[in-house]
Amino acid sequence: MATDGSAAGGPLQAPRGTRDVLWPESWRWQVVVARFAQLAERFGFGMVVTPVFEDVRVFRRGIGDDSEVVGKEMYEFTDRGGRHLALRPEGTASVVRAFVQHRPPLPFKAWYLAPAFRYERAAAGRYRQHHQLGVEALGVEDPELDVEVVVLAWELYRALGLRRVSLIINSMGCPRCRPAYLSALRAFLAARVERLCPEHQGRVERSPLRVLDCKTEACRAATADAPWLLDFLDEDCAAHFARVRQGLAEAEVPSRVEPRLVRGFDYYTRTTFEFAAEALEAAQNAVGGGGRYDGLVAELGGPPTPGIGFGIGLERVLLACDAEEVLPVAQAPTPNVFVVDLEGGGDATALVLDLRRAGLSVERAYGKRSLKAQLRQADRLGAAFAVLIGREERASGTATVRFLARAEQHQVPLGELRAFLLRHAGGDRPAPSAATTSSPGSAGGTAPAG
Repeated sequence: MATDGSAAGGPLQAPRGTRDVLWPESWRWQVVVARFAQLAERFGFGMVVTPVFEDVRVFRRGIGDDSEVVGKEMYEFTDRGGRHLALRPEGTASVVRAFVQHRPPLPFKAWYLAPAFRYERAAAGRYRQHHQLGVEALGVEDPELDVEVVVLAWELYRALGLRRVSLIINSMGCPRCRPAYLSALRAFLAARVERLCPEHQGRVERSPLRVLDCKTEACRAATADAPWLLDFLDEDCAAHFARVRQGLAEAEVPSRVEPRLVRGFDYYTRTTFEFAAEALEAAQNAVGGGGRYDGLVAELGGPPTPGIGFGIGLERVLLACDAEEVLPVAQAPTPNVFVVDLEGGGDATALVLDLRRAGLSVERAYGKRSLKAQLRQADRLGAAFAVLIGREERASGTATVRFLARAEQHQVPLGELRAFLLRHAGGDRPAPSAATTSSPGSAGGTAPAG
């Protein structure tokens, strides 16, 4: 029986909960990734690539067995060698495992683009294979680094033109001050356990923080007057959080304290944060988040090492771009030049290669199609110029350059063609690429133009 929506024996389709991204939609992915890479480099981060699958213990020990991700959503399997493995459900644990294994110099500042896998109900911007952009910074406990990490994410949203993204922050405390809070929270929840949703009634003792993160009306009503961790912070954690808030204000990044923000993973300590796209529905508006995880390195077998990072959902960010009408697919780059070959042979091939090596984006037709068909293809692609090579042009050593956006054409000697096209290419492309511009107030930079 087919499980991917296709008829048995019919055309195969992508697995349920996944999707294909084709051109020109994929151009927007290029823009987001390129801008993120540029920003990360400016902030001192280098790229790291980790395996798609890991020993399952990396995530069980890192994320926590009681988490929703590990308990219900993680893809686990046993390979042919009998090893118990899991597909990566998030980016942090894998990067920290790589740090523990290779021990690079501190501070270690890494950025990544990584597919992540979770078995969950597919929804807009939420897929069983989704893609995360993220950073991890290890070896520094200073709250100034917390500020830098949050600002880096904020700068990406601004660089993409997003203006309706909000930031909430909280502190998870540390192993010194959190036990007293957990004791108070367990006592509070135990007296109200019958008012909690069925899923969390059995979690009060072993994972009470997850009750605060529950989105059901029952749990939110039952915990409306719960004690908050911020009231239990020790002096060091309180000072750390105060400096983070002050640093964000100094960087002109607006934020709001949200005591319910506890995130879903066991490894968080102190600073936690989350970004929401206000243009999206509240249930699906999270576009990124992260926090500090000072105990994770030790949990995965390394020396005690502080760390902080975030993950940003690429698909969800693009939904936010759609909602705010920025970075539209219509702005995808188009070819500078379409070479029309009327004679066949190697002349057109050599010309196409020469123009591409000169830095121009060039397309052509194949198979000796008619002039009308080739010009129609050039128009469909949005090319700025058509360069015609026919019998007359070959005899005279020229090319006919037709400006497709207006009724104008020129005979240009082949030796001058490169310079002519490069001189005019900047002002005659009918669909300028948004990748080569920066929104007002953005972090600037350029992305690939094709």
